[in-house]
Amino acid sequence: MRSTSLSEHELASRLRVDFARVARRLRQEAGTGLSPSLTSALASVERCGPLTPSELATVERVQRPTVTRLLVRLEELGLVLRTPDPADRRSTLISVTPAGSSLLAGGRTRKDVFLSERLAGLSAADRATLERAAELLEGMLE
Repeated sequence: MRSTSLSEHELASRLRVDFARVARRLRQEAGTGLSPSLTSALASVERCGPLTPSELATVERVQRPTVTRLLVRLEELGLVLRTPDPADRRSTLISVTPAGSSLLAGGRTRKDVFLSERLAGLSAADRATLERAAELLEGMLE
């Protein structure tokens, strides 16, 4: 830890690197066997679904052909289900299957356990500092 204060730019750079490392490590701990793109798409369907492929493309901020490829793979794995859209028979609605929800829940549990084990090794003061940092980050990102 540095004893001097970082500039806003230096702190932003340090946080960016640290967040990327944490995100990568949590993806590894999840143990879902899915790529980050597949995991993100599946989680978005679970959170926002049922939704059309076009809506998923918007949520994921990718092009429709990319979503089509992701959905084909998720459907092959039995993690999502396509059903006709009652409002527009030319389109389909995508929803998460029980297997998809279970896979995501298991990954979240493994990530929570990983973090909990590391938090248990910290002092009460350090845990309080991280709790305050989490509050600040949540506020910044709203």
